[in-house]
Amino acid sequence: IDTAATAMAAVESVRFDVERSGDPVYIDTVESIELDAVIGRFAAPADADAIVTVTIDGSLVTELGAVALGTDIWLSNPITGDFEPLPPSYDIDPSRFFDPTGGWQPLLDGLTDRELLDDGAAYVVRGVAPEAELRRVTAGLVRADDVVVDLWLDPHTALVQRIEFSVTGARYGTSDWRIDLSDYGAPFTIVAPEGVGS
Repeated sequence: IDTAATAMAAVESVRFDVERSGDPVYIDTVESIELDAVIGRFAAPADADAIVTVTIDGSLVTELGAVALGTDIWLSNPITGDFEPLPPSYDIDPSRFFDPTGGWQPLLDGLTDRELLDDGAAYVVRGVAPEAELRRVTAGLVRADDVVVDLWLDPHTALVQRIEFSVTGARYGTSDWRIDLSDYGAPFTIVAPEGVGS
């Protein structure tokens, strides 16, 4: 885990695939847009683009595009498809799903009650992640007490391949999460959406 924390802090680029199920988790303050999945790419220091699968008003499943370049964040309008600056009532900055030094390194460093479950093709480690650190690697969407997580680590590089956990909160019930990480070091180029400038 200590080696993994150091390796994750040095990541320059990665592909992330988030799947969430169970009771709804909302990305807007009026709680009408439920997060289902995110597929995206991260390039250091803080650029990312993603396709976000959401359910609107409990029935309409659709995809939104999201792009973050530094402090600029754009989200596609669910009706027109045009990219617009992220509205203040939304909380879906794609760059926050992967923060090497502010998210993954402190999460791994803060992992307690560590237990090796398997040392086969991947090392599977179970531990308790601090709530604050888990919130950082889920773009602020997980709000619960400390959470038991299972981590799959590459036995050669120590980089995280997958994290799985379930979160139970007093307000939203139980939500199940899986984040897969791949294509470490790939030469991703994140650009502003067409027509919005940078």
